[in-house]
Amino acid sequence: MTDFRFMPVTPHPLLSPYIAKIWVFESSGRLPAQEKKLIVPNTNLKLTLTYRNGISAHVGNKPFLQRENELTLTGLIDTPVTLDPYEDAQTGTIIIEFNPLGAYRFFHLQYTEVKNEIADLADLSSNLTRALRTQLADAEDVSLKLQLLQNFLLKQLERSTADAIYDHCIQRITVTQGLITVAQLEKETGYSSRWLHRKFSAHLGTGAKNLAEIVRFKHFYQAYSADASPEHLKQHLYHYYYDQSHFLRAFKRFTGTTPTELQNSMNELSTRNFRS
Repeated sequence: MTDFRFMPVTPHPLLSPYIAKIWVFESSGRLPAQEKKLIVPNTNLKLTLTYRNGISAHVGNKPFLQRENELTLTGLIDTPVTLDPYEDAQTGTIIIEFNPLGAYRFFHLQYTEVKNEIADLADLSSNLTRALRTQLADAEDVSLKLQLLQNFLLKQLERSTADAIYDHCIQRITVTQGLITVAQLEKETGYSSRWLHRKFSAHLGTGAKNLAEIVRFKHFYQAYSADASPEHLKQHLYHYYYDQSHFLRAFKRFTGTTPTELQNSMNELSTRNFRS
């Protein structure tokens, strides 16, 4: 049986408004073949360091390989992801998850280019990132690696400025659990849907409507993964979706399967990215 551990890390106070969570994942090897290695979209972009072994992933049907000591940025994901250790051996990974307010404050990128992608950060950013990767590889202690990563992010944050309109929209989508419409955001901000779409694409890699759909499913999936009974399913279904067909389309889109098929193969890996 594979043993794996999730160890939460408290972000630096200056980083905490933009970071959903930091955690260290360690595994003794691959999960059993019959278990789903499913990661459901949760709105967060991810900075990942594989300090022991590597990670093999499929985003939708596209394969990615992150080797040992690589530092990658996973853009906004709106399709199911499966992953497992690259080799059936001890694995260690640090994951920093940026909430939708966060990534644009740290990285100046074309975010549409990294949507549903896992990209080597050195290819996206400057020589500063390449130097960081060398420092991370030389640091033998996980706590030192975490310190280096947070110090890097603090320096990046110093150079950034807030976008008030975008931040307002993100907060409204978050507070309403994805139930607010783009038309309502137009009224609140005074900007057109086309302008808002360009703003969201620049800072996040997708439009406000798509983000709201992911947020809505995220809240449903939190409840579903805690209790997948039919009664509990129905209780939450009609809060977030118009009808059963609307819900089933969303469920299939974000998990690649049906509620019944997924129910018997849920594990902590499938649900952990929804916990704080």
